[in-house]
Amino acid sequence: MRYVVPELAAGIAAGSRASIARAITLVESAHPDHRALAHDLIAALEPPGDPTVRVGISGVPGAGKSTFIDALGTRLIERGHRVAVLAVDPSSSRSGGSILGDRTRMAALAASDGAFIRPSPSGRHLGGVARATRESMLVLESAGFDVVLIETVGVGQSEIAVADMVDTFLLLALSRTGDQLQGIKRGILERADVIAVNKADGPHAHEARLSARELAGAMRLMFSDPEARRPPVLTCSAHTGDGLDDVWDAVMEHRDFLRESGSLRSRRALQQREWMWTMVDTELATTIRQLPAVDDLRRDLQGRVEDGTLSAVDAADQLLDAFAVHFAQTRRDASAATATSTPAGGRTP
Repeated sequence: MRYVVPELAAGIAAGSRASIARAITLVESAHPDHRALAHDLIAALEPPGDPTVRVGISGVPGAGKSTFIDALGTRLIERGHRVAVLAVDPSSSRSGGSILGDRTRMAALAASDGAFIRPSPSGRHLGGVARATRESMLVLESAGFDVVLIETVGVGQSEIAVADMVDTFLLLALSRTGDQLQGIKRGILERADVIAVNKADGPHAHEARLSARELAGAMRLMFSDPEARRPPVLTCSAHTGDGLDDVWDAVMEHRDFLRESGSLRSRRALQQREWMWTMVDTELATTIRQLPAVDDLRRDLQGRVEDGTLSAVDAADQLLDAFAVHFAQTRRDASAATATSTPAGGRTP
């Protein structure tokens, strides 16, 4: 597939769905040439005039995340918003494949012209958040979507990765699962900005209210400082629509809190810093894996680690040392080339 960055950027600015889809395919690609083009594309995109509402949504398996997003997103479009959904699907550790079935559970939202849904495989990345999720979010914001919802794979310590790229982290809980708190790790509870117990309808409404009460009690214990903001715990039903407006109001109240306290700007700035280091880590790891200078060593070390004759720690040290030697040699070659091209007078042409 041929990519022309100026054409893609213009198409995104015009709201072309084909251009948006192609751009996200580009930023998801791990091909070195595509990565370079993706960087150029991100630099060429026009940022939105007002900060987009970025919401991360996670929850225990079976909490109804996709159904919740379908119902909430449809309501937001009826209010005049344009809603984009990045639904990150777990990848197989063996084949690398993904089912990518979230879109099928968002039928109403997928049929709307005011929505754009993109399922993405999580790949190797922590918390089920695809490497290119941040860049995809920038593409969608540049295309005029003012609400971006990121649905993550599940719930657990690794899922806090999504909290580092959104303004509000919404945790969906579920009643009728035994001890509610056993299914949710403390780390993710501490990062939640809003908690909603879903499927609070019919004969299960009472159980949902009890679960919400338990979670609210847990929040009082975890946030004992009376001056600190405590995440609200609500009940809702994606099936009937009850409580969805209250959940969104809580999201917007949290956003107002961030704005008024000046935390929204600082949070975005911190996210940029974390993104920088994530990109550095990713690019270094990719470079070491693909570098011809260490390829033979990499294959040898992998085999020795697998058969138990070398520890993973020692193998990692040797790979990093080999990369350091290659990097130093590259710098020496570059310095020599510069010296050769410099006139005797010491000035470059």
